[in-house]
Amino acid sequence: MPVESGAGNDQPKRLTVLSGPSGVGKSTVVKELRRRRPEVWLSVSVTTRPPRPGETDGVEYYFVDDAEFDRLVAENELLEWAEFAGNRYGTPREPVLKRLAAGQPVLLEIDLNGARQVRANMPDAFLVFLAPPSWEELVRRLTGRGTESPEVIQRRLETARIELAAEKEFDVTLVNTSVHEVCDELLALIAAPSTQ
Repeated sequence: MPVESGAGNDQPKRLTVLSGPSGVGKSTVVKELRRRRPEVWLSVSVTTRPPRPGETDGVEYYFVDDAEFDRLVAENELLEWAEFAGNRYGTPREPVLKRLAAGQPVLLEIDLNGARQVRANMPDAFLVFLAPPSWEELVRRLTGRGTESPEVIQRRLETARIELAAEKEFDVTLVNTSVHEVCDELLALIAAPSTQ
C-alpha cells in the first residue's frame, strides 16, 4: 500500500517557499493546497500591523509592537522580514525549525525579498516561483480586482516586472494557468524527497 506523503516517513521535510508577483494567485493556490493537504504547515507571520476586525492573534498573524519586532530582528529570530506600508512583517524562525524537525512539510508564502532572505538563512530551502501565464493576464488579474487605485496597481505592476526578472533565482517555476493543476504540481514538489 502506498504511503501518503508525510505519513510514516522519517525523512525530514524541506522548507518550501512559494513566491511570485502580486496578482499571480499565490494565496488562492495556498488556500487550495491547505484544503487538500492540511498537514502541510503554513507559517504564520509576525507583524506590527494592528489586527483588522475578525483577525485573531496567532491565526492570521502574530501581532506585536515595534519594540518586540526590533527584539526579534536583533536576536535573529526571524527567517526573513520586510516593511510594507509602514508596517513590518516577518517569518518566525523557531516554529519553522520545529515543524521541519518533526518531519512536517512547511510552506512559506512570501515575496521575492523574503525568499532571498530565506535562501541566505536556509540554503536547503526549496524556492518555487509562481508565474502568470502572460504579462497581459497578470495585468488583467490586478486590474480586475477592483479593490485598488490606479496608482497602487501601477506600483504593483512595476514591482511585478522586477519580480518576474528574478525568476531564475528560484529552483523551479510553476505557471498558474489552473489553480487545480498548479496545486497538484506544488504538492508533488513538497512531497518529493529533498536532494540536499
